[in-house]
Amino acid sequence: MVMIFTLVTAVQEKLNEIVDQIKTRREEEKKRKEKEAEEAEKQLFHGTPVTIENFLSWKAKFDAELLEIKKKRMKEEEQAGKNKLSGKQLFETDHNLDTSDIQFLEDAGNNVEVDESLFQEMDDLELEDDEDDPDYNPADPESDLTD
Repeated sequence: MVMIFTLVTAVQEKLNEIVDQIKTRREEEKKRKEKEAEEAEKQLFHGTPVTIENFLSWKAKFDAELLEIKKKRMKEEEQAGKNKLSGKQLFETDHNLDTSDIQFLEDAGNNVEVDESLFQEMDDLELEDDEDDPDYNPADPESDLTD
């Protein structure tokens, strides 16, 4: 019995050591991966230092690319015949556009006639004045509401 107990304890101790080694390896691997991820992230933020020469060369390339893009757009517009003016530009170049809508409505038979005599004698209309209302308080916006 004593011998079996000794063997079992020795095996348990060895197994505990193996499990501890596996745990420490996993933790070390995890720390190593985190450190690599941090270094990779730092590399993303760390670029080439900007000097006057670097900037000027980049600016020249950038301007050339923009000019190329503009040329392509101009060619596409010319080919498609899309040299259209904006509404403001049309209005500024053609002064007949300000009356064209009215002329269009008149041609369609949608004439609107206004009887101006209705608006000449505004004093004859019986409009309610808020000043005549004894409950009216200009400081209180809810005093306008009727119950």
